[in-house]
Amino acid sequence: MSHRVHCPTRIVLLMSLIAIVGAGPLGAELAFLLARRDIVLAVMIVDEMGHVAAGKALDIRQSGPIASFTTQVSGSNDLFAAAGAPIIVLADKAGGDEWHGDDALTLLRRLVRPGGATVVVCAGAGHCELVQRAVREAQVDRRRIIGSAPEGLASSVRAVTALEADRSPKDVALTVLGVPPTHIVIPWEDATIAGLSATRTLDEPARRRIIARTGHLWPPSPITLAAAAFKAIDAIVGRSRETVTAFVAPDDELGVKARAGAMPVVLGPDGLSRVELPTLSVHDRVALDNALML
Repeated sequence: MSHRVHCPTRIVLLMSLIAIVGAGPLGAELAFLLARRDIVLAVMIVDEMGHVAAGKALDIRQSGPIASFTTQVSGSNDLFAAAGAPIIVLADKAGGDEWHGDDALTLLRRLVRPGGATVVVCAGAGHCELVQRAVREAQVDRRRIIGSAPEGLASSVRAVTALEADRSPKDVALTVLGVPPTHIVIPWEDATIAGLSATRTLDEPARRRIIARTGHLWPPSPITLAAAAFKAIDAIVGRSRETVTAFVAPDDELGVKARAGAMPVVLGPDGLSRVELPTLSVHDRVALDNALML
């Protein structure tokens, strides 16, 4: 359950529970981030491997008095304890492997009711296909499932761009589109560095060097993936209005068969509010269409 608090400029969702499926490095780090920031009443880590989830939940709870948070953190080895949570995060198993393929799809079918209110955040680097299959095969509403990993890639690209420009990463505003690691599009015409056009600040050789390095930034580390998932959740509950780069399933109602890919999105209490596609050059548009072609 959750309820909404009306503020002058936005609605903040006071979430009762976020369930994280998987007690691996990514899942544990995300649970700690959520608890430390006190953006939810309770966090549940679920993993079928023995008492690993309960042990990691205990570690986080014990840090509460030091880190000054009150979020309740629990662990369970019953995967289906996550069913019905307002937000479900698919992370990584205690052994370190992400949920993927038919196993992940079967799990989603059992955890998420078609037409229900649950928002699913697929936090793994390999979850692009899962987002697509969940919509087409498990009838999950495309607005209620996103993959947060591309935000980790976009953050890394901003850092590399800042190095090239000798600026702070906070000065860099850009997005990453497509399907990493091999089909990545950076719309330079829409990017800025310290408020100036990136195409004026960086010459063509510098931009080519950044693009050449981008594929090597994938997959992001578990810590980066956790930070990306946290940013997405922060936007879903209404605490942030930042655009998030995320895997989104194609809208089949448009009549064009495509695959899921990374897009800049605005998130809200119901998941995906809208896609905010930047201005694309003819070259970038063709590259993006090729990346998303089935």
